[in-house]
Amino acid sequence: MINCLRGVLRPVSRPSSWLPGAAALGALAFGAGVGGQTAPAHATAATSAATVSASSMSSRVLACTACHGKEGRATPEGYFPRIAGKPAGYLANQLLNFRDGRRSYPQMTYLIEHLTDDYLREMAEHFAAQDLPYPPPPAPQAPPAALERGRALVQQGDAARNIPACVSCHGAAMTGVNPSIPGLLGLPRDYLNSQLGAWKTGQRRAHAPDCMAGIAQQLTPDDVSAVSAWLAAQPVVAGGKPARTLPVAMPARCGGVAEVPVAAVAAPAPVIGGSR
Repeated sequence: MINCLRGVLRPVSRPSSWLPGAAALGALAFGAGVGGQTAPAHATAATSAATVSASSMSSRVLACTACHGKEGRATPEGYFPRIAGKPAGYLANQLLNFRDGRRSYPQMTYLIEHLTDDYLREMAEHFAAQDLPYPPPPAPQAPPAALERGRALVQQGDAARNIPACVSCHGAAMTGVNPSIPGLLGLPRDYLNSQLGAWKTGQRRAHAPDCMAGIAQQLTPDDVSAVSAWLAAQPVVAGGKPARTLPVAMPARCGGVAEVPVAAVAAPAPVIGGSR
């Protein structure tokens, strides 16, 4: 199916102003399960063109919702993360990272590799504007000792290993900070595990300095499991809305969030692999 989605996203002989919306709409209709019936090529093209001319961004991003859930509100039971209500700058950075190879997930890359920076930012702004309730968290999926270990790392960090507290960057409520720092709550445990693991192995990268890669390198497999289990079991407060600012400066400079002040006395987190 992904090859079909990629095919409809490939540039075709249409006016340049038609390409992004039409391509995404074609992919989304297929991804949402409405592409199973075969229609004559000329009828399909005519219908698509007519639909696109009157469509909103919500209709163009239906391919995203095939995995991320209706309106981007993926539930904690699934692997795919929620994107509704996340900071627009963060979502835009991740779309650019997928398109440009800093993150690796072929299905995402195939869907967006032909889309422009501006169009990706427009998609990000659409999902950031969604104000939807979060479901309650699942029951804890780890023993109490592991959950306490996760809580301590999230809220206090481990200075001896140069691991800052998660809340020092992601906000005290862990709902993220506008415009570019994501929240950590309302995400599936499997997703949190996989992303921390991807940073440890270099499969996920960000703009230099890649502070999360350096932090992940300091985490043991037990740390990763404990942190993800504790985060996944927490309720989302304040409707999950990102904070406007951090109360204090970040402990280290991170690529992609240049607008956030950094503590002058903080040593930078270790960075693997040099510049990305």
